Amino acid sequence: MKKMSLRTRVLTGAVAAAALGAGTFGAMSASASTPAAAPAAAVKADTADRNLQQSTHLTLAAATKAAQAALDAAKKENQRVSVAVVDRNGNTLVTLRGDGAGPQSPESAVKKAYTAVSWNAPTSELVKRLEQAPNLKDIPGTLFLAGGAPVQVKGAPVAGIGVAGAPSGDLDEKFASAGVAALGK
Repeated sequence: MKKMSLRTRVLTGAVAAAALGAGTFGAMSASASTPAAAPAAAVKADTADRNLQQSTHLTLAAATKAAQAALDAAKKENQRVSVAVVDRNGNTLVTLRGDGAGPQSPESAVKKAYTAVSWNAPTSELVKRLEQAPNLKDIPGTLFLAGGAPVQVKGAPVAGIGVAGAPSGDLDEKFASAGVAALGK
């Protein structure tokens, strides 16, 4: 292969750089010349709009307060439990696994809380409904055992508290109710 002079190498590099720059500029100006899509018109709505609905939600601080109150109530009775608080949509806000609580208890607490908020009733009452509708237990994410309590505002569910791990569902539900009561203080 023939050796190129310094002048030829410089010119070849300059031409290559110019071609690369022109290609980049062309691509940029081509995309710049394409008109941007007009933004969708904003929906103008206010609280009087019948298409909107306001809802009440627990703050994370309130959910944590309720969970800690339930855990403290269990500790006073030397019970090793887990506590979960879910929002109105069943999303977990807080889960606390007490010292020595069983490995199944966090998941069971979440399911009890979800069940309580879904039906806006303590899970001990829902267990009774299984006699008339045994297929309720097949709904994913639910657990029809005592230990879940709904948090209500003006009768509507806004959250659920579930407790699991005590030797009886009645104890679990007693501790969940202590969490609900702590929100009123």
